[in-house]
Amino acid sequence: MARVYNFSAGPSMLPESVLKKAASEMLDYQGTGESVMEMSHRSKEYDAIITETQALLRQVMGIPDNYKVLFLQGGASSQFAMVPLNLMTGSGKADYILSGQFSTKAYQEACRYGDAAAAASSKEQNFTCIPATDRSTFRPDADYVHICMNNTIYGTTWKELPDTGKVPLVADVSSCILSEPIDVTKFACLYAGAQKNMAPAGLTVVIIREDFIGHAKENCPAMFNYKIHADNDSMYNTPPTYSIYICKLVLEWIRDEIGGLEAMKARNEKKAALLYDYLDESKLFKPTAAQKDRSIMNVTFVTGDPELDKKFVAEGAKAGFINIKGHRSVGGMRASIYNAMPVEGIEKLVSFMKAFEEENCHA
Repeated sequence: MARVYNFSAGPSMLPESVLKKAASEMLDYQGTGESVMEMSHRSKEYDAIITETQALLRQVMGIPDNYKVLFLQGGASSQFAMVPLNLMTGSGKADYILSGQFSTKAYQEACRYGDAAAAASSKEQNFTCIPATDRSTFRPDADYVHICMNNTIYGTTWKELPDTGKVPLVADVSSCILSEPIDVTKFACLYAGAQKNMAPAGLTVVIIREDFIGHAKENCPAMFNYKIHADNDSMYNTPPTYSIYICKLVLEWIRDEIGGLEAMKARNEKKAALLYDYLDESKLFKPTAAQKDRSIMNVTFVTGDPELDKKFVAEGAKAGFINIKGHRSVGGMRASIYNAMPVEGIEKLVSFMKAFEEENCHA
């Protein structure tokens, strides 16, 4: 059976070599006679897997020793509550920059736990750009400033981090983690759902500086307390064992086959340029994100005719380009071109789009 090109915003494509490796080990992981899915998370065999996964993530991302890596569950959406429950505990204030749906949801959740403020927003621009900020945008006594680094639905991304002064920065990096190098030291906390660039759905990764651990609100549930998970090496309860194992294989793929995050960045920029260059010259398709803020992970575009958009999505699916329909809140199309999407997939998509334009553009 021929594999399709899956442009889903998540769960997304996984590298074929990773899938083949997992398939070869499905029934018998390295001579244990069992699948990783079946292993006790307390076994020495599984302990080796989770320990190696953390070491690989530290190596690939260059995570300093004074940061903890936590393998949790609940998706990035659980972090919308965990972050304020653990970090909004000094002044009880936090500033949020609203650049899309998920940063807005994070802000709304934080309002339940303290004085959360929408410091800046691009809602009036339909989230087609990153809000402009400077140091005066933020309250100097805020416990942290929160951003969503890459906005999956709207196809925008932060090219430069906001200047928050001495206020710690927290970021949701779900849809851009491992796509390029990131200076972890600029953040108090990074978190990501794994189902876009790291692993199957089910795993949530938190990277947090050690001095931000241990200050949770008194009424913080144990499962939402970073210290509980850090003290128990992500083993307070049964972790998402199989997703962590796949994450290990993905990290090995990035290190050994791609050549690290600098090489991954170049690969992703090449893919994005192929698609954006065509969109910029097309007479039928138009990109929707502001050029200066365009994401290299999620490319959003429209024809300007909702019926033609539907036709393109339907014909694309028949041709093997699936999940290219835009988010229900914005319509149009969205090509999510995460790490595992090969350059060939973009080249074939652009060829298909050119043929569709020739058949349907009567301008």
